[in-house]
Amino acid sequence: MRVSGNAGDSEAMCPYRLVLEHVTSRWGVLVLIELLDRPYRFSELRRAVSGYGGRGVSEKMLTRTLQTLERDGLVHRDAKPVIPPRVDYSLTALGREAAEQVRALAHWTGERMSQVEQARHAYDENRRAVEESRRADDEAREIQSRAS
Repeated sequence: MRVSGNAGDSEAMCPYRLVLEHVTSRWGVLVLIELLDRPYRFSELRRAVSGYGGRGVSEKMLTRTLQTLERDGLVHRDAKPVIPPRVDYSLTALGREAAEQVRALAHWTGERMSQVEQARHAYDENRRAVEESRRADDEAREIQSRAS
């Protein structure tokens, strides 16, 4: 999710990419996936999203994420005029469609993570070998230039 800069400029330059950033942001993904199950109150949603490990989402960041997704038409905010105030968050039809796509990508990632890790390992090993070869060539050239 974009947290700096002028959002208006970003929208004018590439509105598709901006929506994609919102949907696939660190907290946007988790919010959308959680809201697929049912509507949540703010504190419930915060606990659910924070339950995925790592550092939990702050109130400020969850508020910003929800506002952004609401502005994009993906999340519905239902504020009930009761005491104490009650606010429920749910997906719109558009949000449900996006959330299902995001969940499919998350599922694919889970299924393919071992292949991704193997590819990363192979890449890192190859990169290390190339760097070592380059250093050895540089040292040989340095020695040769000193000898000349």
